[in-house]
Amino acid sequence: MALFVIRCGSDVSLELPAEATLLDVSAVPTRKELRALDDAAAIALPHDPTPTLDEIAAQPDVRHLGTPELAPQAPHLKDPLRVVVVGTDAALSAVLTRMMRSDYLWAELGFVPVQESTVARNWGLPTDFESALSVALSAPVRPVPLIRNDAGLAIAGSASISEWSNGEITGEIIVDDHVVVRHEATNTTGIGTYGARLVPMVDAPGILAAKAVSPVAESASFGLAADTAKPSGFGAWLRSKFFSPVVPGQLDEYTVCTGRAVQAGGPELRVVVDGVSAKRPVNRVTFYRHLRDLQVVRP
Repeated sequence: MALFVIRCGSDVSLELPAEATLLDVSAVPTRKELRALDDAAAIALPHDPTPTLDEIAAQPDVRHLGTPELAPQAPHLKDPLRVVVVGTDAALSAVLTRMMRSDYLWAELGFVPVQESTVARNWGLPTDFESALSVALSAPVRPVPLIRNDAGLAIAGSASISEWSNGEITGEIIVDDHVVVRHEATNTTGIGTYGARLVPMVDAPGILAAKAVSPVAESASFGLAADTAKPSGFGAWLRSKFFSPVVPGQLDEYTVCTGRAVQAGGPELRVVVDGVSAKRPVNRVTFYRHLRDLQVVRP
């Protein structure tokens, strides 16, 4: 087996097998930084004889959207390729996006989180670093669905849809044919309707989602400079003295639902994938299950 370890923005010490290839990249790796991974995939599978994405989409059945399956390319590999990502959920999302766009999701995928991780909870990974590394290097493949959006981004651990300003949302969010959010924003500053959060499942149908009843982020900055994002003036000071802050990220448990796709529409929506916000607002977005499954290494 070819072992390709990607260490993302970290100098954490790794005890790896002698045959492992170690690639050091930035915290959220770029396409250029992952070019070596493209090359490794091309060596492992110079030609893919299995059905293409277009051919799968044209099939009359929906078998590819049922229980996740092992990659059909496995019998055709010169040598199995295992990719281990050491980093954050955002780093993993960047690697998954590259693998998806270049169509080598047949590669085995392990993950070693370097901080608190939604992916680790979803996949049942160990909480301590050494155990997580051991699982990534030696555990078997247990496929899971891959969830992506219409901008071509793969979701590793979670995503959210909210108002661009982080206030109450104006818009509609639907999971399959179930309406999770249909709302017009008011001046509410407490518990209200702020959007939705979704996480990939480890089995069909693929997506679990729920309504957000508090702001999806701690502030409207989303990484912007603090002096341009924080409220100021006498009104902001007065609110801080007389109003209790609402804990961000709260969800309505009674709205939890599952499906294969999430569609949202509204005048100014913010889409956040694994903690990374889109650069500009959109008026519609769709999340859906990709035609190929992830070959995840997990307990």
